[in-house]
Amino acid sequence: MTTHRSDYRFTHPGALIAALPAVLGFTPEKSLVLVALQHGQMGSVMRIELSQALDGDLDHLMEVTSGSGAEQVVAVIVDVDGASCPMCNEEYRDVCEALGTALADDDIELCAAHVVDRIEAGGSWHCVDGCGASGPVDDPMASPLAVAAVLDGRRLYQRRADLGAVIAVADVERSQALVAVIEQHAAVRETNWRLDPDGCGRRDVEAAMAISSRVCDGEQLADAELAELACALTDVAVRDTLYALAVGADASRAETLWAVLARTLPDPWRVEALVLLAFSAYARGDGPLAGLALEAALRSNSEHRMAGMLDTALQSGMRPEQIRELAGTGYRLAKRLGVRLPPRRGFNRRAV
Repeated sequence: MTTHRSDYRFTHPGALIAALPAVLGFTPEKSLVLVALQHGQMGSVMRIELSQALDGDLDHLMEVTSGSGAEQVVAVIVDVDGASCPMCNEEYRDVCEALGTALADDDIELCAAHVVDRIEAGGSWHCVDGCGASGPVDDPMASPLAVAAVLDGRRLYQRRADLGAVIAVADVERSQALVAVIEQHAAVRETNWRLDPDGCGRRDVEAAMAISSRVCDGEQLADAELAELACALTDVAVRDTLYALAVGADASRAETLWAVLARTLPDPWRVEALVLLAFSAYARGDGPLAGLALEAALRSNSEHRMAGMLDTALQSGMRPEQIRELAGTGYRLAKRLGVRLPPRRGFNRRAV
């Protein structure tokens, strides 16, 4: 399931539907999307696979929706194959009736339900309940939310799988081969840490910042460097200090490094890179990437406290500016370790 939040006031269904790729970060297909409305504005947006919805698997979706603060909800069913199929429309009506009943139990109104064949210029939508309303889909790339996303430096993906490639392990064989290298490095680091824990932590943070600059310049990391970073991220003081980089002047460099590590490291070390990536993406307002990274992290370690906390915050619609406050702990730890972090930057961007 994908969740995201964006304050946006829509004027007609074609505009609302066109805004979904910018909110989700990709163009949904074969999906049920729920758009929460608060005071007439788009609030949280939630998506599940259409097959799940048709199978009646709606419990978690209802749980997230009820916690979103929604007053009303618009349902959008995306199905290029079934949009013009009368029999399929019966299934869609059944799903929407079940949705309406479940939402009403939480005093939320299902105010509209639409079926759309494809979310692109030239796509068309119609209402599920046979009201007769229909129309074209606006050009998603001309949506105000798409424009805002591009100005914020976010990349919009054609499919969810394309977004998933940002964090997918690129070379499984190399990743597995790194296990032995990391374990050997861990033994050496343990000795150094026992002798001087703060000094070891300081060197690890400084090394991560230096390596992030090189990665942004296109350099490939050696196995020994990957092992060094993997071990560093298991040190709580180091990891918590590195969260501060998400709000610093070099945040984009750090985020690039976390993405590289997420695509390269094996489990369990990969989890920490995924959570750092999620925090960085969340802090700059990229809910889709944050959600995907958290989903992968929790799939590997369902008990990870930071991943669970961020996932709960994201699904409840907590704003990025609230999440950025967590970076203050990293600056305090950096001071204790004697590390000078990049200065905090201002966030004047609109979070979409």
